[in-house]
Amino acid sequence: MREIVHVQMGQCGNQVGSKFWEVISHEHGVDAQGKYQGTNPLQLERINVYYNEASGGNYVPRAVLVDLEPGTMDAVRSGAYGGLFRPDNFIFGQSGAGNNWAKGHYTEGAELMEDVLDVIRKEAESCDCLQGFQLTHSLGGGTGSGAGTLLLRKVREEYPDRIISSFSVLPSPKVSEVVLEPYNATLSLHQLLENTDMTFTIDNEALYNICFRTLRLASPSYSDLNHLISAKTARNAVVTSSEVKEETEFFFLGYLAVLLTLAGPVTLLRDLLRVRRRRPSPVPILLRPVYVIVSSPAIGAYIPYQQLF
Repeated sequence: MREIVHVQMGQCGNQVGSKFWEVISHEHGVDAQGKYQGTNPLQLERINVYYNEASGGNYVPRAVLVDLEPGTMDAVRSGAYGGLFRPDNFIFGQSGAGNNWAKGHYTEGAELMEDVLDVIRKEAESCDCLQGFQLTHSLGGGTGSGAGTLLLRKVREEYPDRIISSFSVLPSPKVSEVVLEPYNATLSLHQLLENTDMTFTIDNEALYNICFRTLRLASPSYSDLNHLISAKTARNAVVTSSEVKEETEFFFLGYLAVLLTLAGPVTLLRDLLRVRRRRPSPVPILLRPVYVIVSSPAIGAYIPYQQLF
């Protein structure tokens, strides 16, 4: 089995990551307490890609949750799936990064980094055949951008032959809250190019457009946006390649590692749970610019791509 270690960092990364585990648990038939409640034996066939099997038949996510302030960790613990995670894998500081890349990369984040790496080493050592790491974070805040890119560099130095992918939420002009977001993102992009094999780019403006135009939601919540990221981006891009075939390999062309992500057809989790309706083929749908998860004035060219069902 080829296992993946999941890391979620910062407020945005932990919100997206929590939704990711909710969707993955639903896929595998695991409830909020880690008990298997499914009916299909195929749900357990590749469950070890993301879960460790604990005593009593419980399944524990192979996840590391990091933030530089305790508030985000408290929110995750009190959430519906807060009891799913290993308590020792919650790592947090007290001061926060203040939306400052340098504080996350050089001061507060650097002080916490050795504790984070200790937990990552523990999770990696428990794997039979470690495939790689994935990180969910934001490039606009101080923790996700500064501490997140520092962690990627440290992991690359320690595990140079493992695949490292990131799901990076880019700042958007129309949904921006902090004036430092463009600077944080600019300082982070070079680190992503150097230290990741795949970076899946996402931004809130494009997700809002999908919710308004496609899902016809009058006032989409962050839960709806996080579901789009987790269900359509993280699951399709990583879980499918890892769980359907162990032999699946990725081939990279130099710096062609920042990937444009499209998702379609889009469905909210509550609709997916309520009714199983027949869906059209996603092949023509995915070529429509409306389903691009990064805002762009135009798509100038099409390059060879991989489509995962």
